[in-house]
Formats: sequence, C-alpha cells, structure tokens
Amino acid sequence: MKYELLSNNKVFLCGKILTEPKFSHESFGEAFYEIKLEVKRLSEQCDIIPITISDKLLTKDMKVGSTLAIKGQFRSYNKVEDQKSKLMLTVFVREVIDYTEDMNPNIIEITGYICKEPTYRTTPFKREICDVLIAVNRAYNKSDYLPCIAWGRNARFVKNLEVGKKVSLVGRIQSRDYQKKLENGEVENRTAYEVSINKISDDESEVESFDDEMLS
Repeated sequence: MKYELLSNNKVFLCGKILTEPKFSHESFGEAFYEIKLEVKRLSEQCDIIPITISDKLLTKDMKVGSTLAIKGQFRSYNKVEDQKSKLMLTVFVREVIDYTEDMNPNIIEITGYICKEPTYRTTPFKREICDVLIAVNRAYNKSDYLPCIAWGRNARFVKNLEVGKKVSLVGRIQSRDYQKKLENGEVENRTAYEVSINKISDDESEVESFDDEMLS
C-alpha cells in the first residue's frame, strides 16, 4: 500500500469497551469484529464510536469495561437495507497501542476532496454550522466518504469551498443521536457519526478554531 494512502487518513482513539466483539465479516480468511468504544470529550460527555478489528488483534484482555487504545482509519461502506443504500461508518483498527494520559483520546487527520456542495446554516442561537462530505482515497481504487461538520470561522471558510477542492483537516470523531421519521409515520432513534473540524486548510489558506461546540 502506498504511504500516502496510509497518511491521508489517520485516527487515534482511546476509550472504554462497551460491547462484546460482534462478528462483522470475513475477508481473505480473516475475520473482523465490531466493538463499540466510549470515548470521553473534554466536557466529560462521551462519544460512542464503532470500531472494526481483526481477530488477529483481539486479545483476552479486551473485555467490556476495559480501556482500549488504537490507531486506524475512519472508513465508510454502503449497506443495503429495505432496498435502500445506507452509508455506514466505522474506525478500522490497524494497530492496538499503549495509552498514556498525555495523549488526546480522540483525534483524526484526513486529506481528501470536497465531493458535495457544503451546506451552511445557523442555529436559533446564531451559531454558524457547515456540513461537508469529504472523499478520502484508499487502496485498491476505493474511497471513503466522510461527513464532517465545521463551526464558526471554520464554517464560514468551508461554505465557500468548491466541489473537487483538496483539503486537509484535523478534528475528532463524534456521535450524535437523532430521530428519523419513517414513511409509515413511526419515529426511529438513530446515531450519526461525523468529524468535528478543529483545523482545516486548502492549498492557499488555513483556518483553526476552538469553538465551544466542539467541546460539548
């Protein structure tokens, strides 16, 4: 694998294991499992993040309630449900590492391309938000499509970026619970995963902010 395809999508997470490993899929004779990881924010709230890990990296020490630190990549794949394609997101574990308290428990660095026109809006409290979808190249001619959210100055910067623009950003992966109204009128509880942008740059400029929204 080319080095740039490893360095353009880097994740470090450390948190508490919430679930027993659940079989996900098998590839070339290697089994992969999904685990939910609880990762604390600075505000003491938590993000619940799915990770995908090979059976070759699983150990007996990885029990519910124990601490796990990993390096990997934030990846996407399409899952068909009720004849509709749904974008699924997970952190693919490449390495299990030792954790020290001076490490940031949730950090992601990606370089990719704007693949959908950014959506800018303001909240009732006049906070500026901009949603953007970033395509990050992966080996074997694949790409990961990662939803990202920018706040404040970052939002004003992102809203003017054109589709196809190459950007680099640093942030954290966050989970967000919401309710989806179905066609039959029922309401379903769902969880969205996205990258909350701390710092973002293109070839010409760089914007960095530490808005309160990123800590909540």
